[in-house]
Amino acid sequence: MADTIAGLRERLRGAPTVGLVPTMGNLHAGHLALVAACRARCDTVVVSIFVNPTQFGPAEDFDSYPRTLAADLAQLEQAQADVAFIPAAAEMYPAGAASPVLVTAPALASTLCGAKRPGHFDGVATVVAKLFNVVRPQVAFFGEKDWQQLTVIRAMTEALNMEVRVVGVPTVRAPGGLALSSRNAYLSAAERERAAAIHRCLQTTATAIGSGERDYAALEANGCRELTAAGLAVEYVAIRDAECLRPPRTDTTAVRVLAAARLGAARLIDNVGVGL
Repeated sequence: MADTIAGLRERLRGAPTVGLVPTMGNLHAGHLALVAACRARCDTVVVSIFVNPTQFGPAEDFDSYPRTLAADLAQLEQAQADVAFIPAAAEMYPAGAASPVLVTAPALASTLCGAKRPGHFDGVATVVAKLFNVVRPQVAFFGEKDWQQLTVIRAMTEALNMEVRVVGVPTVRAPGGLALSSRNAYLSAAERERAAAIHRCLQTTATAIGSGERDYAALEANGCRELTAAGLAVEYVAIRDAECLRPPRTDTTAVRVLAAARLGAARLIDNVGVGL
C-alpha cells in the first residue's frame, strides 16, 4: 500500500509494464474484473482508491459515498494486485479541492450524464490526468458500464498526447441483469429487482436496432415509457454513435444504447452496444 505520491513512485521505480485500475473504492466484482484484466496484461498492477471530490456536485453524495477500505484491501490482496494507492485529498489536490487546476473535458462530456451533472466530467478528467501523471502507467483499465466516461477519457488521452492505452472492460452484472455499481448499496432488495428493468429496456431496444429499426427517437421514447412504468425516474434513454456519442448518422457502424435513471437514493446508469 502507498498513500503518498513519493512513496508510490518509489515502489514503482524500475517496474516494467505498469497497469492502473482507478477506483473510488467499495469494490465489487466489476472492479475485480478490471483488476483481473490488468493482471493478465501487465507486470505490475496498481489500483487507486480515491473518492474524488471534484467530480461531485454540491447536492451529490460525496459525504455519504460508501467507503469500505479494510474490505477493499482484503479483496485486492486476494486478486493479487501489487500496489494499492490510497492518497488523501490533500495529496492529490495540494492547493485544495475547492480551487484546483482543472482539465476541461472534451465536448462530448456536455451531453447525457454531463448535461445532468455539470462539471462532473471536468472532475473525472482532472483526477484521471493526475493519476496518469502520478502512476505513469502504460495501460489503464475502465469499466464499460460508464461508456461516456470511458469515451471522455479516451478523447482526453488523445488530445493531451498521453502515452497511455485505455482499455474498456465489459460490464459485470447481477443475475437479473443489473449492472454492478458501488451505488447499488443504496438499493433495497425490492429496488434491486425493479432496477433490473434498465437492462431489459436496453436489451429490447438493442434487439430492435439489430433487427433493422432506425427510428431512434421512437425507440428512445419507448424506452423512457418502459422505465417509467417500472417505477424509475428516467433521466434519459439515448441511442448514440459508440465512438463520438453524437446521434447516429448514415456512416455510423456501431451504437450504444444508454440509460440513466434514479431509484430511491441511487442514480443508475447502464448501456449496451449494437453493431449496424
